[in-house]
Amino acid sequence: MLTPAQIHDLPKVELHLHIEGTLEPELIMQLAERNGIRLPWADIEELRRQYEFTDLQSFLNLYYANMAVLQTEADFADLTRAYLRRAQAAGVRHAEIFMDPQAHTVRGVDLATCVNGVASAIAESEAEFGVSSALIVTFLRDREAAEALTMMHDLIEMRAPIVGIGLDSAEVGHPPIDFVEVFALAREHGLQCVAHAGEEGPPAYVWQALELLQVSRIDHGIRSLEDELVEHLVKHQIPLTVCPFSNVRLRVVDTLADHPLPAMLARGLAVTVNSDDPAYFGGYLDDNFTALTDTLSFGAEEVATLARNAVRASFLTADAQAPLLMEINEWLSAQL
Repeated sequence: MLTPAQIHDLPKVELHLHIEGTLEPELIMQLAERNGIRLPWADIEELRRQYEFTDLQSFLNLYYANMAVLQTEADFADLTRAYLRRAQAAGVRHAEIFMDPQAHTVRGVDLATCVNGVASAIAESEAEFGVSSALIVTFLRDREAAEALTMMHDLIEMRAPIVGIGLDSAEVGHPPIDFVEVFALAREHGLQCVAHAGEEGPPAYVWQALELLQVSRIDHGIRSLEDELVEHLVKHQIPLTVCPFSNVRLRVVDTLADHPLPAMLARGLAVTVNSDDPAYFGGYLDDNFTALTDTLSFGAEEVATLARNAVRASFLTADAQAPLLMEINEWLSAQL
């Protein structure tokens, strides 16, 4: 079994991380006080008791309620720095961070405020924390596609410092096909495209994301094993950004021991491990890796494969990927 120190030393890349999902209870209380916001929770302990979820929607209800404390560029920058500090402690070397601007504009926060706040911390992340990072704007699929399209135009006009776009939020009943025009516009402007699919939604949503949105990564995708889709994913080595703790806490799988990740690896899928919304799901990237070694008996070979997959699935250039891949191979050699 690998030790926490060995897990820490493994160079890691995180590809499925919602910055709003790193909003820890302590920071929620601090920002509420700073911004004069009255929360429905009497104290931090009452807030912590809300973190038991029955499904994705029950999580989203708390997730969006807590965002009320994010008001200024400084709030978004502090949130992002807090994550990057924790990522550094986890041994993360590169992170591609999701942010949901619609969740903020709908409550009166300006688009530039949330984008520039996160981006300001990302711009300093390598110098301050030794973690390179990039921003991906994600659109809420349970809101109108026309709203996402308008925001896509706004992001282009403001020359937002983003590398790509994504699609997230409540999946069931909100197929990727609704967002074809949004993703086509993003591709026209050289942006990378990813999408949540195949978590609670069916394999058909994964097909739509690939064929209609032309995404280069599928976020989650654990239901891909239910369909001949798996052969396509293996043949083309399309990355899946899997989030084990998230899948358990949202009852997508019953326990970590039941998780399909070992079967996905065995089939040759390009799976990666990520923390999704770690403040809500009980652990950051190092915690997810440690749990895989403890519960699923993953050894050095398996975790090195997961780490290599993440590097190759990232939007880093080949030149930037090469040293990370070399370091992972050196780490593996040291464990054997």
